[in-house]
Amino acid sequence: MEKTEKPDYKYLCTVIGNLSGIPIRVFENGELTFFYSLVRLPIDPMCAYAEGINAIKDNVSYYATDSHQYYGVVNSGEVKIVIGPSGQIAPNDRELHELAFRADVPADDVADFVAGMKTVVCMPLESVLQILCTLNYVLNGEKKTLEDIAIYDEEQESLFSRDSQTRAEARFDAADGAQAGHNTYDLEQLLMSMIRKGDTAALREWVSSAPAVRGGVIAPDQLRQLKNTFIVTATLASRAAIRGGMAQDDSFSLSDSYIQKCESLSDPGRITNLQYHMVLEFTQRVERLRLGSKPTKLTADVANYVQRHISEPITAQRMAEELFMSRPYLSKKFREESGQTLTDFILKEKTEEAKRLLRYTDKPLSAVSVYLGFSSQSHFSRVFRKYTGVNPGEYREKHQL
Repeated sequence: MEKTEKPDYKYLCTVIGNLSGIPIRVFENGELTFFYSLVRLPIDPMCAYAEGINAIKDNVSYYATDSHQYYGVVNSGEVKIVIGPSGQIAPNDRELHELAFRADVPADDVADFVAGMKTVVCMPLESVLQILCTLNYVLNGEKKTLEDIAIYDEEQESLFSRDSQTRAEARFDAADGAQAGHNTYDLEQLLMSMIRKGDTAALREWVSSAPAVRGGVIAPDQLRQLKNTFIVTATLASRAAIRGGMAQDDSFSLSDSYIQKCESLSDPGRITNLQYHMVLEFTQRVERLRLGSKPTKLTADVANYVQRHISEPITAQRMAEELFMSRPYLSKKFREESGQTLTDFILKEKTEEAKRLLRYTDKPLSAVSVYLGFSSQSHFSRVFRKYTGVNPGEYREKHQL
């Protein structure tokens, strides 16, 4: 191919899409001119993150979402090629339903969208970056390595800012001053106890005044030291969360996704921030599972079930079948062990999820209602007011960031 000849973008992207099994698209002068996917998707999932992805101007880079999926980007003049999403680990049903919500997938198409997304090939970030380097060489004549690719992570940065970024950087510096000796064991036990108990209030208070953590040397350089420390923390946190009642598969999946995200970072500040966010998320997950003064296996099983199915209409009958017991027995035992009815608990959890969506998204109330499995927007509004004292619109006006 002569240098002046225009590349055949459709051909390149079709070949890459066939080889990778990941959706790929071409934009020219900001307009979508080609989309290819082996998977049938009623809506392109990229639209949920289009603003951040389109803001990338580097020749080759990538965008990481808050659910640890990533989109690879190559820019060549007025042409932008975007491949993704993919990830090290397949997203779970709840994450896919939330993605459908963010992408404004019509209610009738959500099931097809989720089914399609489940068949998108999972690929390590390094493999996606290799594809980007190859595309960049073909389009821009530029030879780049993985170390050259910039990190563009607006969504994660937004999360960090919501979770006390400055304090996190100061308190989770696990690599500083290794010669000063170890003071990690007591702090480690304290942190793991907070996760196991789901005590987010204590965790936030501790972060505001915690001493610096000084660990032993477990790597030859600072960056590897931070990453190794992160991996150890993720392993301990996942075990503590399991002991606190979190389902094993959910806990290990969350841990793996954070480790994969950590390995893609090269800035110490981002790694320490990610570590704080990880510990906080594990703690919050356990907090949502613990019911009553003495949580039991049944209450933890119910809470895990509700969390996994939060975006669906949840019935006691269906839950009882999954937990291998009769519906009357489930309802009776849950009330005895938690002090509340099963219906109250389900609706309270949906209300908590609704509060998060109202604060951090601009989706209309009708979309929030559909996503959470309510029969109508009026039903959603009645439930929300019952458990918060205000209607959804008033809550959003007061709390939206």
